Amino acid sequence: MKRDGLTVPTMDLGLRSPGAVSLPRRTPIISPRMQYRRRPVSVAVDPVSLVISECISITSALHKHARSPNLSVAAILGGSPNLAPILPPSPGPRRNRKSMSADPLMDGSGDLAANRWGLRGKRGKSIQDNPLIAGFGRLRQELTGVKDIHSFDSLALLEPFLQIIQAKGIAAPVTILVLRAIQKFLAYGFISPVSPQFALAMRSLSGAITHCQFEIDDPAQEEVVLLLILHLMEDMLSGPGGDILSDESVCNMMGRGLTICSRSRFSEVLRRTAEASMVRMCQIIFEDLKHLEEEAGEESEALDKQTSGHMDNVKLDPAANGTDIPSTPKPAGTTEAGQPPADPRSSSSSDKASSAAERHEGSAADDEDGRSSTSSVSGSSESVDLRPWSLPSVRELFRVLVGFLNPHDRKHPDQMRVMALRIIHVALEVAGPSIARHPVLATIAEDQLCSHLFQLVRSDNMAVLQEALVVAGTLLSTCRGVLKLQQELYLSYLVACLHPAVEIPREEGIDPSLYSGIPQAPKLIKPPPSQASSGRSTPVPVKDRQKLGMEGGARKPDARQAMVENIGVLARMPSFMVELFVNYDCDEDRSDLCEDMIGLLSRNALPDSATWSTTSVPPLCLDALLRFIGFIAERLDQPPEYEGYPSPETLRERRRRKKLIVKGTSKFNENPKGGLAYLQESGIIENAGDPASVAKFLKGTSRVNKKILGEFLSKKGNEAILNAFMDMIDFDGKRVDEALRVLLETFRLPGESALIERIVTSFSEKYCASEVPEGVADKDAVFVLTYAIILLNTDLHNKNYKTQKRMTIEDFARNLRGTNNGQNFAIEYLQSIYDSIKSNEIILPDEHDNQHAFDYAWKELLLKSETAGPLVLCDTNIYDAEMFATTWNAIVSCLFFVFMSATDDTVYARVITGFDECARIATKYGNSEALDEIIYRLSYISTLSTESLSNTSLNTEVQVGDSSVMVSELAVKFGRDVRPQLATLVLFRVVTGSEHVIRKSWKHIIRIWLNLFVNSLIPAFFSAEADKLSLPKIPLQNPNQVIDRGAKQAESGFFSAFTSYISSYAADDPPEPSDEELESTLCTVDCVKQCHMGDVFANISTLSTESLETLVDALLETIPDDIGSTAVITVKTENAPVSPANGQKGRQSNAVYEPSIVYVLEFCTVLALRDQATTEAITKRVVGAIQGILRNASHYHPILIERATFYLFTLLQASYDFDYVRVPVLLHTVSSFPKDTLIQAHNLVLRGLKLCIEPPCALRNEIMTSPDFWVILQTLAGNQDAAPVVLEILEAGILASPSAIVADNYEAAIALLNEFATMASIGAVAEQRSDRGRQGRKPRPPKQEKPSENAVVARGVKAINLLTRMTARIPHLMKQSHLESKEAWSAYWLPVFRALTKQCTNPCREVRHLAFPSLQRSLLSPELTSDDHEEWTSIFGEVLFPLILTLLKPEIFSTDRDGMSETRVKAASLLCKVFLQYLVLLSRWDGMLDLWLKIVEIMDRLMNSGQGDSLEEAVPENLKNVLLIMSTNGYLVPPSQNPEREELWNETWKRIDRFLPDLKNSLALEPLTRDDVPPRKSTSSKQGDSAAAVTEGQPQVQGGVEGQEKVAAKESEVPQGQLEQPQQEAVVAEKEKV
Repeated sequence: MKRDGLTVPTMDLGLRSPGAVSLPRRTPIISPRMQYRRRPVSVAVDPVSLVISECISITSALHKHARSPNLSVAAILGGSPNLAPILPPSPGPRRNRKSMSADPLMDGSGDLAANRWGLRGKRGKSIQDNPLIAGFGRLRQELTGVKDIHSFDSLALLEPFLQIIQAKGIAAPVTILVLRAIQKFLAYGFISPVSPQFALAMRSLSGAITHCQFEIDDPAQEEVVLLLILHLMEDMLSGPGGDILSDESVCNMMGRGLTICSRSRFSEVLRRTAEASMVRMCQIIFEDLKHLEEEAGEESEALDKQTSGHMDNVKLDPAANGTDIPSTPKPAGTTEAGQPPADPRSSSSSDKASSAAERHEGSAADDEDGRSSTSSVSGSSESVDLRPWSLPSVRELFRVLVGFLNPHDRKHPDQMRVMALRIIHVALEVAGPSIARHPVLATIAEDQLCSHLFQLVRSDNMAVLQEALVVAGTLLSTCRGVLKLQQELYLSYLVACLHPAVEIPREEGIDPSLYSGIPQAPKLIKPPPSQASSGRSTPVPVKDRQKLGMEGGARKPDARQAMVENIGVLARMPSFMVELFVNYDCDEDRSDLCEDMIGLLSRNALPDSATWSTTSVPPLCLDALLRFIGFIAERLDQPPEYEGYPSPETLRERRRRKKLIVKGTSKFNENPKGGLAYLQESGIIENAGDPASVAKFLKGTSRVNKKILGEFLSKKGNEAILNAFMDMIDFDGKRVDEALRVLLETFRLPGESALIERIVTSFSEKYCASEVPEGVADKDAVFVLTYAIILLNTDLHNKNYKTQKRMTIEDFARNLRGTNNGQNFAIEYLQSIYDSIKSNEIILPDEHDNQHAFDYAWKELLLKSETAGPLVLCDTNIYDAEMFATTWNAIVSCLFFVFMSATDDTVYARVITGFDECARIATKYGNSEALDEIIYRLSYISTLSTESLSNTSLNTEVQVGDSSVMVSELAVKFGRDVRPQLATLVLFRVVTGSEHVIRKSWKHIIRIWLNLFVNSLIPAFFSAEADKLSLPKIPLQNPNQVIDRGAKQAESGFFSAFTSYISSYAADDPPEPSDEELESTLCTVDCVKQCHMGDVFANISTLSTESLETLVDALLETIPDDIGSTAVITVKTENAPVSPANGQKGRQSNAVYEPSIVYVLEFCTVLALRDQATTEAITKRVVGAIQGILRNASHYHPILIERATFYLFTLLQASYDFDYVRVPVLLHTVSSFPKDTLIQAHNLVLRGLKLCIEPPCALRNEIMTSPDFWVILQTLAGNQDAAPVVLEILEAGILASPSAIVADNYEAAIALLNEFATMASIGAVAEQRSDRGRQGRKPRPPKQEKPSENAVVARGVKAINLLTRMTARIPHLMKQSHLESKEAWSAYWLPVFRALTKQCTNPCREVRHLAFPSLQRSLLSPELTSDDHEEWTSIFGEVLFPLILTLLKPEIFSTDRDGMSETRVKAASLLCKVFLQYLVLLSRWDGMLDLWLKIVEIMDRLMNSGQGDSLEEAVPENLKNVLLIMSTNGYLVPPSQNPEREELWNETWKRIDRFLPDLKNSLALEPLTRDDVPPRKSTSSKQGDSAAAVTEGQPQVQGGVEGQEKVAAKESEVPQGQLEQPQQEAVVAEKEKV
């Protein structure tokens, strides 16, 4: 077998029970060098010789310390002094000891034995006959010839030595030699398990050393003996034979050790050594308890069943060894034979003042010789119980040690209690779980040990307190599974003691709301103590109750530190707090221990707690808190374990019910009816009107104030509830006083007699309900007796009564005479009641002021523990989420306060780690509230999340080579302080990966981003999502100054620095940043880089839609409502001068540019555009924010307005299907911008519009048909920067397929094109400059810019071309319009004609020359012809006449004198052509005459316009052509030919003659005879053929005009009326050509 690691040979000694199982034990691998330590020490001498040498040394010492120094020869030579034959030594068992009784030396009669025992012989007696010396002689004789000492009888080997040890009067030096010799024998293995009778030898040795007696001449010698005894006992227990000792042997040895420890007369060294030996022996004993469990079998109760019959056979009685423990019955079979009467100077290991009983026992043993004690044990093995020690001795040792702790037993000083506590601590350390597994040990731990410990922790003796706390901590660490309620009581006391009732001091610069989560008081608030209104007792003052352990009270600083250290020990168990939470916080009837414990640690971790404790307390509490968080963090990655544990949902429901019950009972204690109503509403009580339901709840809860409960039950009207309450109490088999005691444990009797009467009446009825108990006649007798018992209880225990006047049994019986149904109560019955009340008061525990208070409360706790169930041990992480949700607030608040007030780097590091672990836990379990608070506090510490952004007006950009850094107030301040840098690093470490959990704290992160962004410390965005907008970077405010350090490196020295300073001072500039400021800024830059914010943005891009909604809401909240209120104080936008239409820049806005707002809006837009889901969920709120800004555009900077408008257009394009952005509202908002603002924002405004109208879709149609769209384009068309994009948008709409120009926007498009063409008038300047250059006749004129090379002219040309293209769509538009013909013509043709008419007067020839042919083609288009004369006749009144009249205006003519002349000619020709085009139709119209006359009038004005030869020639020629065609076709003929045309003929010539009097004669339109006119081709073709040349292309039209001019010229050569025949024929021929 193995014992303490020693490997010894094993042999079957039959010492274990038949059912014992030896379990194999793993042998560790040990080096050869160290193996000798695991076996007996080998000796170099012969073992037999060594034993003989020890025998000689001892006999010599015996003679030395005897009266006669003469030494017997026989003693030296060995052998018996008698002539008995010498038997050969036998290695076998010794001969029968009974045969030795014939030996005279063994005769116990006469004085010889006494003389021999006394060693000092009387006169005439020889010392050589001393049996003690003779024993050594016999041993030497028996050892003769022995070769192997292990084969020698071990009991025979020890026999003479044991006789010396037990003999009285032996000198201490002799005893020392004997003990040392035995130590050698054991150490060298002379006595080993292979030796015969090894078990008997070990037990005999145990009995001898535990009853060792010797003469004390020198106290030092005495202590040496005792030390040797201690060492020998320790060697015996730890050696190979330790496991075969009997229960009695173990108890005797431990009793001997306790005796030595308890003697105050011994030196401190001895007592401490004895204590160390006791500790070592306890370690061995309790370690073997675990091995005993293994050997007993796999069944948990196997060892208890095997030892149950022997449990009461062993008693450990240290009193027998001189201790002060009360004596117990002496174990059966134990003798102290062989002890002769002690010499007056002799002594045992006990005090010199031995008891008379001990001396009597010694004298009674004089009749036996010295070998009787061993011979009595060394008989046959059948007569001796060889069972090895087991659970009985362990239980007895544990009981005795716990008995030392009784704080009310004055026989034991505190020194003994400290010693016992240390030994018990070792026992718990070694075998705590084993103690909890065995009922005989667990019962002691649950009751006496906990009771004594929990009272000792209230001791003012620091030594006792510290040891008690250590033992209590170890007890709970190892046995808490069976100590559920005991642990609650203990921890509740610690919480009450340690939680200070002091407000947290306010620190400068720390917002109190940030540490408001630290509880100011624990939740363990007991109801107020009952009042003494009944006079039955007086409430105990709090101070006295603290002594009794009923309240926490204030403790000294050292005591507080010891308690905190004890809590720290418990908190080091990974599952401790989880178990508190599961077993207490989630139990309706238990207190919130976990929450209170965390609150206690949080409060005491603050620095101010050192003022009422010690400086070690705050770090200890902080360490415990961080360990708690660390354990949860370690369990994050562990797989959840659900088997064997309550489900988290069940515990969550129990916590919910617990909160309701706590609140409901609190209301009940204030107002019972209100409390019951609340409990019913909460579902705790099914029906508040049902007495049974109410009674069941009130009986089952411990949270109701017992005084309030008693008053409620006894109140009138609550009789049904009272009776139902009584029905729930079992009174069967109990005497009246016992039943009353049970009743009054549930509530307190009220003070009014009427209320008491109701309770007593109900009690009496319930007590006699089933059957009338023995001793009482009926319920009336019970009623009277109950009142009498109440009075007796008050009389016997009221302090105000004098002892002489207290009620006696006679008085009690006399008062009840004849009340038992007319008879007297039995005197024995009343006597038992009287004695019970006298010894044990019936009262509530909180009203006691003596030890009985604690005993009563403890008894109640033990009763409750029977139904409370075992403590659930939790080695799982399934409860961590709920537990963290309950405790995080106090922890985070504490960490924040400590971090803000700490100055030590180690504290910083630990707290930062705590924040990080808390955040990881919150993220893992989705606790957004906790994570938000962590981020909030970290952002507060970082100093970067201020609501108002930092001032950037003094920012200075420092450039060195290709790199630059922005030195700002924020960067310098942040870089100087390590604390905010650490907080920022941890903050973004926390945020990274937790983005999906963050909710309310986004606003703090955003503020940090904004502060860093406006100070150029981070870019706008880190992710590629922002590239979707393809926008330039958000512009920041320009730095106050830019310093190039690289250029100044060459300049150094004092003079250079002084010059720089003076120059900056003179210029009123801020000084350059110092090296220290630059270094701080670089520290800030490095810190920001280490935050890896890009990872956060990358994670944001993958967040769920719900998480993004929260982020966007936080972003939008940062936009101030009154941001623009201060920006428009100086000049209002509406009073500002209007921006010029030619594209010149207007005034700059007075609004302050806020890049942070742009940042927020762009970020929101990017998030909204991520995908379809985000667009649907987020766009609406983003749109609302942007529209709020745009509606007040005059209050904001144009850069903000520009980008915000683009964001809105982008969102419109993405979310058009959801109708979040109403197109009319948006366009109207943009069109309502102040003109300056719109022009400055044109770039992105137009870009946004292009984005929306680029693809053909419903959005394009809705935008381009909005009037506000065209207002925007119209406004921006005049700006030289915006005009190209405007025209591009317009061109895209016109040329698109299908075209975006429809009926609704047709006119607006024409107007915009007209405006572009009109703006091209600036090209006239270049054209006229070119003309002047040609007239100067310079040999090499400088290259002049062509008009079309001018961008404005080019746009005008393009506008004309677009107008021309649009005319092709007019018929299609007219068909789609479903308008009447006249209305459609006015709606579609007329706007084009007007625009082209206007551009025909454009000073720019390039535009004018392009517009005029376009107008001509349009006017001569066949599609223009209609049956309705009102349509095509409008051509003259709406188009041609206004055109010519405009051309006749001097101001128009003066814009281009050379070019306008040609245009007038073309206009006159066009008028004639159009007239001829519609001549046939006009002939059918009644208004032809008026129209014709109007044309003639126009021609008259053209002739007289003063232009010159070109028009004077062109007008007559055009008129000639028209007149000839009209004449040829029979419209203009003399009256003689057609009287119906007379008016036309007369009016025509009447008006023509005014300005061309010779024209009529020159045309010779008078009729000729046929004889005079030669034959010619017929000219009577249709009008369509006659006007064919006019309606063809432009060259033909121009040729036709030239032909007409030639005809007119030829006709003008002949005087009027004098044309000869050949000439007339030539004229006719010319006419035919025309």
